[in-house]
Amino acid sequence: MASRFQNLRPGVLILALAISVFIWAVAQGTSSVIQSFDVEVELVGVEDGLVITDQSSDEVNVRLRGSRAALRNLNTDQLKYRVNADGGKPGVAVYEVDVETIDHPTGTQFVGYSPSRLQVRFEKRGRKAVGVRAEIEGIPAPGFHVAGVKIEHEKAWLEGARSQVMRLNEVVTEAIDIAGLAASTQREVHLVLGGGTVWAEDNAPIQVEIRIEPDPVPEPAPDLEDVDLEELDLEEAA
Repeated sequence: MASRFQNLRPGVLILALAISVFIWAVAQGTSSVIQSFDVEVELVGVEDGLVITDQSSDEVNVRLRGSRAALRNLNTDQLKYRVNADGGKPGVAVYEVDVETIDHPTGTQFVGYSPSRLQVRFEKRGRKAVGVRAEIEGIPAPGFHVAGVKIEHEKAWLEGARSQVMRLNEVVTEAIDIAGLAASTQREVHLVLGGGTVWAEDNAPIQVEIRIEPDPVPEPAPDLEDVDLEELDLEEAA
């Protein structure tokens, strides 16, 4: 067996090895594989007077088949499945999923996806001005107390789903920790609104001033001997 390879030149062996590697690479590049990934759902064309309050799914899971070479440079993070919501009305709308609208490399094809439809709930948009309350936590240093709280804007305009906006009468700020303070302080805080269907028209931080003052000094108790002398003087004068 060894005598067979002794008759081969080194250049021939190197060429044979190169051809083998090339054939293997071509086979890897042309072999068909299936890749599964999630594509973010993006609703476009939503009417200005509407707010999305619920959506059955934020992503569509797709399965794409193609060669390794075709799928190698696919950037799944940048893919979007866009739903045209133009003409939507208050209530629930159902959209059939068409994955062919998702950009994919030439020579690849979709072989499956889930879900097959999307349900989106729309609600009328509302707007309202509500009071703002500073959320204070903690207590000042011993011998000091909170003498007052001043908020830069005592009212805030809110916007969002009408049913939620209209039942709000007050919003609070982020918690302001005053534990151990022995002097007045100013803080910049944002409003806390919870979910994503209500938001402030002005998202700029709010200036809150918290006035910290020393506790009042109690008046000294009167001396009983002095009181008795005063009463005696009054009786003698009478």
